[in-house]
This record gives sequence, C-alpha cells and structure tokens, in this order.
Amino acid sequence: MSPALDERDHIRAAMDRILSGKPQYSNGALTVVALAQEAGVPRNALTQRHLDLKNEFYDHVRQCGAMTGDEARLRATINKLKKTIANKNKELEQLRADVPALVRAVNQLMLENQQLREVLQGDRANVVPFGRFPRP
Repeated sequence: MSPALDERDHIRAAMDRILSGKPQYSNGALTVVALAQEAGVPRNALTQRHLDLKNEFYDHVRQCGAMTGDEARLRATINKLKKTIANKNKELEQLRADVPALVRAVNQLMLENQQLREVLQGDRANVVPFGRFPRP
C-alpha cells in the first residue's frame, strides 16, 4: 500500500472516530486540526493533499447539524458584537438627546457670567476689594 493510500485510510478512520464521538488521539473537535491530530498526519495533508477528505468531513459535520469549533466561536463572537453594537447605539442615542440640554445650560451660564462681569465693571458694583493686610 502506498503512503498516500495509507494516509487516506488513517484520515477516514479518524473521521469515523470523531464523527461517532469516540476520538482517541484528539479532543474530538469538529475541525481539520483535530482530524489531522486524530489521524496522525500533518494538517497540510488535509489542506493541500487531501482536500476531498477535508470537504467530505465538513459535509458530514453539516449533515449532522453540528457546528465546527470555528463556527461556534464565530457565532459567539457575532452575538457578543451584536450586543455591543446595541449597547453603543443606545448610549449614542442618549448622548444625542443630552446635547441640546447641555447646550442650553452652557448658554445660560455664559449669559449669567456676562451679566456678573457687567455688574462688577459698572457703576453698580457692590464689591469693594480690600487692600492687602500685613502679616503678623
């Protein structure tokens, strides 16, 4: 038997073990990495030499309705990002609602400040500065 055929047999046997939930040499994840580890072959054997077996493995995984480890991680990340976006949109909406009130408050304070400056500089000033007192 040629090394390539022997390698294919190892991959098929590993595929059967992983899909049946009885891995011996890997963590049993539904990934190419776990399949290669289970078969005792380098990962590039599946990604370069035996693409048909890799595709067959993923077809079986999809038919079983199981998610691959990568897909599960990506779905979890997508859900987390959707929640983050929703929270940020809510925060942005609140900030946009707060802006007009803050602008009004700043304008009111600027007006009061200007009025106080005019009072201090005008004839109606009722604040008299004290001179410096010598320290004992």
